[in-house]
Amino acid sequence: MDYLQQKKKWKRRSRKAMGIRRRLRNSSDRPRLSVFRSAKNISVQVIDDLTGLTVASASSNEKALRDDCQGKNKCDQAVLVGQKVAERAQEAGVSEVKLDRSWYLYHGRVKALADAAREGGLKF
Repeated sequence: MDYLQQKKKWKRRSRKAMGIRRRLRNSSDRPRLSVFRSAKNISVQVIDDLTGLTVASASSNEKALRDDCQGKNKCDQAVLVGQKVAERAQEAGVSEVKLDRSWYLYHGRVKALADAAREGGLKF
């Protein structure tokens, strides 16, 4: 893939992600659960857009979860991260969130993370 094709691809992805975020911020009565998915890891943040602060976060790359994620496939890692972020958000006093999946499709790791966060007590 040459440079111009890559540039078009990333521009299209960023426009899609910003469109989703814009729709979520217009009704910002709840914090958003922002998902970032890389090739090997997944991380998530609960962000309060009114104050601009991160309320809770979890990642498969952090020390607390790295040992638990060792030897598991990516979907199982996403489940662990979803459970951990739900637990941390409950401790911070957040029970309702909106899912910001960015440009990722709602299946696979993103869906596994969201389902685990729901089971952990977060309401979408």
